[in-house]
Amino acid sequence: MTPSRRTGRRTAAVVALTLAAAGCGIRGTSVPVDAGRAPSRVSCKAPASDPAPNPPGGAQATVYLVCGSALAQVERTVSLPKNTAGTEPRLPTARALLKELQRQPSHDEDRAGFSSALPQDLKVAAPRTGDPADALRLSIRPDDLPSFALAQLVCTYGASPALGRTHAAVLGGPGDDTAHRYECSAEVLANPDIAENTGWGDPLSEEG
Repeated sequence: MTPSRRTGRRTAAVVALTLAAAGCGIRGTSVPVDAGRAPSRVSCKAPASDPAPNPPGGAQATVYLVCGSALAQVERTVSLPKNTAGTEPRLPTARALLKELQRQPSHDEDRAGFSSALPQDLKVAAPRTGDPADALRLSIRPDDLPSFALAQLVCTYGASPALGRTHAAVLGGPGDDTAHRYECSAEVLANPDIAENTGWGDPLSEEG
């Protein structure tokens, strides 16, 4: 075969491949391309509530989990203390909700894209002398927590009827710093990084 015929066949082959690529809507390239895996998508849709009755000592509670770059509420069955005469339910409720936030998401929650940023070693204690009555003391300074973790805790506490359903939480750390009031606003839910970006939290005066 003559060089001119070989060149002609090669040219025809290149033209054919180019036309085939154009017909599929693919732009031609001179190097191999690794497109990688297709991006995964999560629904951020809370799993349907279990229609079965709550177990003894269990009650439905709203907790806020991380999904994507925001927070979303999930209904869970939580072992909350009963409201009995002469018993203050605030601290036991706060501890039960913290424990729930520290629990690994269920299989369905994980598939929907939910996670939690709460440290496993975080603890919550009663207010100190001089704190507001609705304050709670954490074993880690609120401002030292990951911003998503602080937002989860504030919004979960703010949604609890036993804690007043105030859409806020009054939190202090283990030291002598004044407790701060943290609001669970729509902006916080959509952008939990507000804790780091804008100095979230209003200081409160130390009053009995």
